[in-house]
Amino acid sequence: MAEPLFLIPELHNKIWGGTALGEFFDFKLASDHVGEAWIISAHPNGVDTISGGTYANQTLADVWQHHKELFGGATAEKFPLLVKFLDTKEDLSIQVHPDDAYAHAHANELGKTECWYILAAKPGAKIYYGHNAQTHTELATMIANQDWEHLLRQVAVKPGEFYYIPSGTVHALGAGVLALEVQQSSDTTYRIYDFDRVDQTTGQLRELHLEDAINVINVPSKERAVHPTSQVVGSNTKTLLADEKYFNVVKWDIKRPGQTFTQPATTYTLAVVIAGSGTLTVAEKTYPLTKGQGLILPSDVLEWSIDGDVTVVLSQPNN
Repeated sequence: MAEPLFLIPELHNKIWGGTALGEFFDFKLASDHVGEAWIISAHPNGVDTISGGTYANQTLADVWQHHKELFGGATAEKFPLLVKFLDTKEDLSIQVHPDDAYAHAHANELGKTECWYILAAKPGAKIYYGHNAQTHTELATMIANQDWEHLLRQVAVKPGEFYYIPSGTVHALGAGVLALEVQQSSDTTYRIYDFDRVDQTTGQLRELHLEDAINVINVPSKERAVHPTSQVVGSNTKTLLADEKYFNVVKWDIKRPGQTFTQPATTYTLAVVIAGSGTLTVAEKTYPLTKGQGLILPSDVLEWSIDGDVTVVLSQPNN
């Protein structure tokens, strides 16, 4: 029988993490520096487990491997996307991610193009987004001299904003931000600068990856603004956040009497609840939806409906 796959998130402690994921989503945190909740993930560094239904207690990675019929008959070895929440009590390291070719050659990974939807931001919060170097020589010189003031571009952020971050883009979330991230399923990050923080587990400064970073950074910087577009659909609002090479991302603000969705049998949909609560109906069976929940509508779910006062973000792989 066609049914959704509800997932149990994997929580990750980070040197820059805090407690906002517990406060905002009511996640049960095991520490006061939880930085990431991997809401939909088959990545080996944080594989989610399915909760309930036919595939209860199986990992998403196993279901992807052995039941490709649930994913439109996909042939790729790796589940392509990863959805997470991030809480930045402190600035993240200034970083960059490789493209597919470099990641495959150097890390046996997918590349990492990603995007951020800002859920909450404290006054004065910012992100690092792009750089000012015009040549590779200038880039290498500014990094060697730690001339961050002139190299890095900073952007003030507020809730409801959206940023697209292709591989090769210098970036970091600043302190005081809670964000939803949709990305390629990769965990390869090259740190450029980490504010001279000491890893308490080792007593050493955290490792930097300057050679790899300089190899993959786009010069000149290629970050670009993405302008979400909204339309009213009945009592609801649909906002297209991104339709890019690796994924499309759509936010739905749903009010009663709800919204019906359809998809072809050749694709599948990742869904995450970012606000409110409601119900999901698939094949005449109803499931509760709560803030922070992640799930997948497999390709055999051709139609479903969502009711309530709830905001969901839907994403699909494009490649």
